[in-house]
Amino acid sequence: MKLKLFAVALLLTAVNLPCLRGDEIPKEYQDAIKKGLTWMSRNQHKDGHWEATGGQYPITMTALGGMTMLMEGSTIREGQYRDNIRRAVDFLMARCQPNGMIGNPNIPGEAGRYMYGHGFGMLFLASVYGEEEEGDRRRKLEEILVRAGKFSRDAQTRRVSMKDNKTPLGGWGYVSAKEGNNFDEGSVTITQVQALRAARNAGIAVPQEAIKEAVAYLEESTNPQGGVIYSLGGGGGGEGRPALTAAAISCGFSSGDYNSPLIKKWFKFCLNNIGTLGNQRHGHDEYTHYYYAQALYTLGDDGWNKLFGETKDNDKLTWKKYRKATFDTLIRSQGADGSWTGGHVGPVFITAVHLTIMQLDGGIVPIYQR
Repeated sequence: MKLKLFAVALLLTAVNLPCLRGDEIPKEYQDAIKKGLTWMSRNQHKDGHWEATGGQYPITMTALGGMTMLMEGSTIREGQYRDNIRRAVDFLMARCQPNGMIGNPNIPGEAGRYMYGHGFGMLFLASVYGEEEEGDRRRKLEEILVRAGKFSRDAQTRRVSMKDNKTPLGGWGYVSAKEGNNFDEGSVTITQVQALRAARNAGIAVPQEAIKEAVAYLEESTNPQGGVIYSLGGGGGGEGRPALTAAAISCGFSSGDYNSPLIKKWFKFCLNNIGTLGNQRHGHDEYTHYYYAQALYTLGDDGWNKLFGETKDNDKLTWKKYRKATFDTLIRSQGADGSWTGGHVGPVFITAVHLTIMQLDGGIVPIYQR
């Protein structure tokens, strides 16, 4: 895959996190990845989609499944999984709406939570767009992504900061702000921000106000302990959630923030509530580690000391330490068929998340690069 290193200058921040393609995936993990990708390939439906248990979330699952194959190095034109990627793209493109939504709220399994599918769909299609060289198809993808960014902006909630009563904040809920009575919450907000950043990195014009207001939303959602609360819809307050806080770090990194006081607060909260290793179990476990792994991969092995000064090994987060504990646990828990199981969403989701985590070292997809 041609590597497009977008916004290089943006990544060269005061933390001096390395702007690298990534190391080769360690050999001891490659067989597990191959088995997992083979299982994903075999469990893709003929029309190109994947789905969760009971036919749920086909848009989200298709996007996540396609991303695992992009991370392997295949593209829509080349590689072992090119046909799988093309079918996934065709499935999503066929379900894009004139108003910009990627998906359809009338699809069984999407009603009531279509903003997840829209966000992950935009993330995947934006990642594909940079490799698409066919004229008509590339233009169609560009049109879809521009409309998708506008749809995200139109679906964003409108609030002002309770701190100064004027700073605009904007999050997202499971459905559009209009349909959801201006309800928003952290997980969908983070999905939208990462998708918008991926589209912007691919050269798509996206509404910058949407990203700016979403970052302000996440800052407003951070409680005094440094954790991101579930929602501002009830006026703020509440317990910080480890999963959302880990996701917020990845969101901050995607926005070019590597060393602000807010990033430090989020990291400290995660250190205290998720830990230095990755083999502990938590609520929303796969979701937590989908983002926690991204944050720690970008942090690397020297980033903690550059953020906080010299720190004892047991009191800091590093990618290698997390990778060793987490990946060894994943290998032990992988099924003979290559999948991972558990939870109510099902094996497609869990397998896609674990493959994403285990392929970060490949440094293939721009949104996941250091």
